[in-house]
Amino acid sequence: MSVRTLAAQVFLLQALVVLVLVAVAAAALVVQGRYDGERSAQNRSLAAAEAFAHAPGTVSALMSPNPTARLETAAEQARKGAGVDFITVLDKRGIRLTDPDPALIGTKAQGVGRAAAGETFTETFHGRPADAVRAVVPVLDPSRRVVGMVSAGIEYATLGHVLNQQLPMLLGAAAAALALATVGTALVSRRLRRQTRGLGPAEMTRMYEHHDAVLHAVREGVLIVGGDGRLLLSNDEARRLLGLPEDVEQRPVTDLALGPALKRLLVSGQPASDEVIPAGDRLLAVNIRLTAPFGEVPGLVATFRDTTELTALSGQAAVARGRLSFLYEAGMRIGTTLDVRRTAEELSEVAVPRLADFVTVELLESVLRGDEPTGAVHRMRRTALREARTGHPLQPVGDVIRFVMADTPMVAALNRGKAVLVPDLRTAQDWRAQDPQGARQALEYGIQSLITVPVRARGVVLGIANFWRAATSPRFEEEDVAVAEELVARAAVAIDNARRYGREHAMAVTLQSSLLPLGLPEQDALEIASRYLPAESGVGGDWFDVIPLPGFRVALVVGDIVGHGLQAAVTMGRLRTAVLNFSSLDLAPDELLGHLDEMVTRLDAQTAHADDDRAPLTGATCLYAVYDPVGGHCAFARAGHVAPAVVSPEGGVTFPDLPLSPPLGVGGHPFEAGELDLAEGSRLVLFTDGLIENRGRDIDEGMEMLRSAIAHAGETPEEICGALVETMLPEHPSDDVALLVAGTRLLAPSCVATWDVPFDVTAVSPIRGEVGRQLTDWGLEDQAFATELIISELLTNAIRYGAPPVRVRMLLGRGLVCEVSDGSNTSPRLRRAATTDEGGRGLFLVSQFADGWGTRYATQGKVIWAEQKLGRTSTPDMSALFDDMAF
Repeated sequence: MSVRTLAAQVFLLQALVVLVLVAVAAAALVVQGRYDGERSAQNRSLAAAEAFAHAPGTVSALMSPNPTARLETAAEQARKGAGVDFITVLDKRGIRLTDPDPALIGTKAQGVGRAAAGETFTETFHGRPADAVRAVVPVLDPSRRVVGMVSAGIEYATLGHVLNQQLPMLLGAAAAALALATVGTALVSRRLRRQTRGLGPAEMTRMYEHHDAVLHAVREGVLIVGGDGRLLLSNDEARRLLGLPEDVEQRPVTDLALGPALKRLLVSGQPASDEVIPAGDRLLAVNIRLTAPFGEVPGLVATFRDTTELTALSGQAAVARGRLSFLYEAGMRIGTTLDVRRTAEELSEVAVPRLADFVTVELLESVLRGDEPTGAVHRMRRTALREARTGHPLQPVGDVIRFVMADTPMVAALNRGKAVLVPDLRTAQDWRAQDPQGARQALEYGIQSLITVPVRARGVVLGIANFWRAATSPRFEEEDVAVAEELVARAAVAIDNARRYGREHAMAVTLQSSLLPLGLPEQDALEIASRYLPAESGVGGDWFDVIPLPGFRVALVVGDIVGHGLQAAVTMGRLRTAVLNFSSLDLAPDELLGHLDEMVTRLDAQTAHADDDRAPLTGATCLYAVYDPVGGHCAFARAGHVAPAVVSPEGGVTFPDLPLSPPLGVGGHPFEAGELDLAEGSRLVLFTDGLIENRGRDIDEGMEMLRSAIAHAGETPEEICGALVETMLPEHPSDDVALLVAGTRLLAPSCVATWDVPFDVTAVSPIRGEVGRQLTDWGLEDQAFATELIISELLTNAIRYGAPPVRVRMLLGRGLVCEVSDGSNTSPRLRRAATTDEGGRGLFLVSQFADGWGTRYATQGKVIWAEQKLGRTSTPDMSALFDDMAF
């Protein structure tokens, strides 16, 4: 309890008063006890002294020669019997003849002169041997002469001990009195605290003033009715609302002019909450609460609130709340896709039927194409139409709407850049000028009100939206115009975003398509089918490629760039170009990926040092495979890419365990190659991770689905591609997919001719003869001269500058390929020989007679190849040939 409260102050004052009273009473009791003790001690001492003084034999003992011996024992017995501290016998001079303390015998007592004179007295003695209450009685002989004195008394120490024995009882009584007084004071304080709620006088005064001010200033009527039905209190607002007089207090509620409904509530004594009751021309919301549960005083408190204006305001608030809810819902439903037409349809779907019965949306042709909107707004195409009922005369979606009349509401809205309201179309004439017959049909159908709003974004008109209401609905008002404008404004932003996205998406798709292979090259080693499917949200960096290599070999490439959009498409084009360039060097798959990794690392380093926010290429994956139709050998190397699927001719699906290297750009890791021998008729399925991974499944589930889909697909690569796309991809893929399916073929053994050549120049001529005979067997006599010349030059160079073993191989397919291999790693090069040189013109001759030639390296040594097209004989440049051969 705070000492500031009135209850605490009263309690402390009462406790202090009780404490003082108890202290005074205790002190009085102590003084009274001491006084009574001294009186009792005097009486007992006097009685003991007189009894001993008047005892028989006392006089004779005093007059005997040795009074001490005769009186000492008797005095001690008398002392004990009387319960005093000492009985001392004195002679008439005051000399002690007996004493409880033998050391005092023979000493003179002080202050006994009055007894020596024959007077009996009692006193409070202070001195030696001890402070005491004593009585001194003279001993008289028969002649009434003083022959001695008897002194008896009780020492103060004995009196204090007696008082100490009484003190606990005294203090206990005082404590009991104090406790009783405190309890009584506490009960009084509690009752006072309940009445004052623990407040001090200042607080109570301030509370009363505040409550009185609030009670009469609040804009809510208050009536307090007692248990006897009389009005105890009413504030100013209650008297105003109910029309009560000033002297209404203490009058029965039944005598007041309150109306039957309100009287019934007040007399019933039942609680009520926001019960609306008419009172004159007002509607009052009445709340009644009983006072007994709170103040233990029977009665009730009634409050009144004027809801006449509140009802109107709540209706307006409900309308505003409904419009806000409508606009919030529109914000959630409009612009869910980045499609211009779909966004226009969403605008019409949201507005019908909550805002209008019919909604039409017309957009510029340039907006529908994704181009920048033009200033010519006189011609638009109806993009969306939503109706509450069928059979309307409005033009369907797809029609071209022309705005040629300057005084129509649509043209006015386009010119002014804001909405135009036509509350009653029946009385308006300007809107009929555009299409009188259509206007008449609309009126006959029942369309009566119109709001037309231009669709504007970034200050440019994209189209126009028209909101129509039929005769069965209330006419449009100005409040509806604000809602329509807000609705169209939100839709305009979404339409413009969709238009810009469509344009960028089209650009990205165009770029992606231009960077991907435009067609599959002609070759005899593989039967190939491919698919590229961009993600729904935009193009990505997945790509594939088919690259013919010398010797009828074919390289298959599948890669994936992290990210989407133009940057990913451009990066894909750079990597695809790099793979094409590296493949022209006829490198092994692992060597090619090593060069590609170095290039990506350099590009990432340039990006890291430049002030550029482009994402690094690290994370790009690639799978590079080279298939040789001579024997069906296939070499693979993959940088972070998923392994391909191999379908055997019997239909079994396997995922070969090929070495996996880190993605491109990681650096510091060598690339490893894996090899497979594929039977003729096998199918090789290369794909990116978008085919097997999505939000709903992980890579392991995707691989099992892929296995199942391939097993149930057809046998041809085209059938496998179609089945995988249909089975594996969702309706709206989140990642792009590159898919390449290759069916293997083998070069017939009759189309391959091989000769092991001794490491001797004289072996060149016999080989030329063998080559000529083989060409005759193949029916290629027209190619004999050029082929023998090519073989002769290549073989001579291999024997002269190379190392054993030397081998010659000819392959017949779409063209004729001549290969000469030796054990040296030294690569020949084409050069222009001087006129004085005797050699150095062999490769020049080969380049003139062959359609292509080059060098590739094997595990041991190199292979020099030359290819000729069938069906024509190479015609070299004779002038250059003779100029170069002149010497």
